[in-house]
Amino acid sequence: MDIAAIVNLTRRRWTLAILAAMAVGVSGRQAPLIAATGAPRSGFLDSLEHMIATGLLERNAGHGHPLRPEYRLTAAGTLAARMAAKTFAEVPDAGARKLLQKTWSLPILVTARRPVFFGQIRSALHPITDRALSETVKPMQEIGWLTREVDAASRPPRAIYEAVDQGMGIAECWNGPVSLG
Repeated sequence: MDIAAIVNLTRRRWTLAILAAMAVGVSGRQAPLIAATGAPRSGFLDSLEHMIATGLLERNAGHGHPLRPEYRLTAAGTLAARMAAKTFAEVPDAGARKLLQKTWSLPILVTARRPVFFGQIRSALHPITDRALSETVKPMQEIGWLTREVDAASRPPRAIYEAVDQGMGIAECWNGPVSLG
């Protein structure tokens, strides 16, 4: 999966959790999915709309109530759901999952599968801001998903980031071509 698709996928907080839940057999109805993900209703509905708009999910015609329809994964959604389930299996800790559900966490980890500079991450994840990138990278460093080393040989010195340990495991769940423009 390319980086633009991953950025688009993570635009809504609950998308990964919904996909992972459906991959492990949770019914495509709203109540079981909300219970499985712990999502608030408004955030859940925003994520569902986003998944339908991006072609990952569709209404299961003839099933469910008109006000509470049943949903099913499309072919693209099934692939993304398998990857999301593998990702959530890598992160059993609920606190770490909250970090994973932030908009930019997964795209940053996928981009940092190999050593990259801050500017390269920013370029690959356009339209991320410097502030959003910094505020997402710090907690990932604290829990050991990313390392930051300073290349003192360059002028000015530049920080090099790389996914490690559990962060690399998460990134590898989304293997595929990723380009750093």
